[in-house]
Amino acid sequence: MNKVIMIGRLTRDPEIRYSSGEPPTAIARYTLAVERRYKRQGEEQTADFINCVTFGKGAEFAENYLHQGTKIAAIGRIQTGSYTNKDGQKVYTTNVVVEEHEFVESKASAQNNNTGENGSAPARPEPVQTDDDGFMNVSEYEQQNLPFSI
Repeated sequence: MNKVIMIGRLTRDPEIRYSSGEPPTAIARYTLAVERRYKRQGEEQTADFINCVTFGKGAEFAENYLHQGTKIAAIGRIQTGSYTNKDGQKVYTTNVVVEEHEFVESKASAQNNNTGENGSAPARPEPVQTDDDGFMNVSEYEQQNLPFSI
């Protein structure tokens, strides 16, 4: 079985091209920055930069809705390949062929996360306080921005 599920942020806007076939097929390429789950003591959080490609309707979705900084879940499979570059050297490639995309944050959260004061990186949010039952308190404003109703 070859299945990949990852959550990360686009490092740049997707690059869109169309095949020369009839009818032409959309092809989108982008890179996802996926944070590593664990970090060594004293080190900063690290990320892997995963090259992704999607075709057809998935590529059209990427062209219309995905932009640098967008946080998504991508589901697909790993595909390896190789080609010979212009210098005659063989280059090996590894990509995730994305079959599904899903947004994992609201548009409002994305806007808040992508802009900080003076254009700087946003500050990490403070931990959320919980009731004695262990569930976090959600304000009415936050409830309106949830992708589901509670």
